[in-house]
Amino acid sequence: MNKGELVNAISEKIGTSKRATENTLNAILEIIAEELKNGEKVNLIGFGSFETRKKAARKGRNPQTNEEIRIPASTAPAFKASPTLKDKINK
Repeated sequence: MNKGELVNAISEKIGTSKRATENTLNAILEIIAEELKNGEKVNLIGFGSFETRKKAARKGRNPQTNEEIRIPASTAPAFKASPTLKDKINK
């Protein structure tokens, strides 16, 4: 399912226009991204939590030239599913 299909499914389920649904979804995604950028954790009870994780600098290899390169430290988003979501998927 892509974003457009998700907008359509939400719109049909709750009976709102696709435009209003898309605006709401975009706002939710923007707020989650802003919170993660500020180092905050976003916990959606019954669904899961979004957080950031620090990745240390490391050595890598360019597959085309086989040359060793240095990959800088970075921060990456991560998602952890809640037990409720895991149960729904596995039943």
